[in-house]
Amino acid sequence: MARSSNQKLKLLYIVKILQEKTNDSCGITTNDLIKELEKYEIKAERKSIYTDIEALQNFGYDIVSSKAKENGGYRLASRSFELPELKLLVDAVQASKFITLKKSRELISKIGSLTNEMDAKQLKRQVFVSDRIKTENESIYYNVDYIHRAIQENLQISFRYFEWNVEKKMQFKKDGQAYVVSPHQLIWNDEYYYMVAYDEAADMMKHYRVDKMNNISLTKEPRAGIELAKTIKPANYSSKTFSMFGGEDETVTMEFENHFAGVVIDRFGRDVEIRIRDEEHFSIRVNIAVSGQFYGWLTGLGKGAKILLPERVKEDYQKYLKNILKEY
Repeated sequence: MARSSNQKLKLLYIVKILQEKTNDSCGITTNDLIKELEKYEIKAERKSIYTDIEALQNFGYDIVSSKAKENGGYRLASRSFELPELKLLVDAVQASKFITLKKSRELISKIGSLTNEMDAKQLKRQVFVSDRIKTENESIYYNVDYIHRAIQENLQISFRYFEWNVEKKMQFKKDGQAYVVSPHQLIWNDEYYYMVAYDEAADMMKHYRVDKMNNISLTKEPRAGIELAKTIKPANYSSKTFSMFGGEDETVTMEFENHFAGVVIDRFGRDVEIRIRDEEHFSIRVNIAVSGQFYGWLTGLGKGAKILLPERVKEDYQKYLKNILKEY
């Protein structure tokens, strides 16, 4: 039999066919494998298929065979990712606000290529990204990459920061002037990526939503604020800033009805110290960034939560509620 020009690639194409055409319940016969190889202009005989499969098994591929009349033949028994793992990845992508609709579809398509054609159809049936609120900043991937590079290479970055106005248009802060900061951490909070960076001019750590950063570039200046950054624990930082709407740090004592214990632990973590006040109430003492976002969270708990100390935060919260009531 004349050898085709792709004959040297036969083993690779056999693996490709097994990956795409087989799963736990569906194998491919030797005859069908030969027919699939012909699509790639590769000719094969039954005897050579047996030898090729044995070579791939010796190399480490988990290829099993079955002589069952239905769904018999060769199949790839194990893969880098099992179907439940791929479904989990698809769910994470489609639920992520910071990934654009276009990138979500591209990623889900790539995830589908990690399994066989039959199982990939199950992943496609899970896709409901069109109704999900998504960011519109297509440069999010590159932003994350730039930030990681800056941290690894110990360099400051320059970028422009924007917000959306009432006309749904991008409006740059500081009249479009560049921000220059020292990035230290990336934190996932409330379904968004945030960069925690040291602002040398203000001599403090600040955070920025990565999907609202534009025109990122690495500078030649080394990062500053190294020692201050070492004191920041990502979990504590994100829990105290309340969806990253920062405010002045305060140590606040609050009282809650007992049924809010789960809510408090979800918000501040299991390490938060809970003190029993009476049969129906407990209190906690935490360091948080006091802001309108914090007051909004507290208001959502209604009469079952209240601030005990310090007095200035209690008074500020009362003003917050009164200002809202004035609008009604």
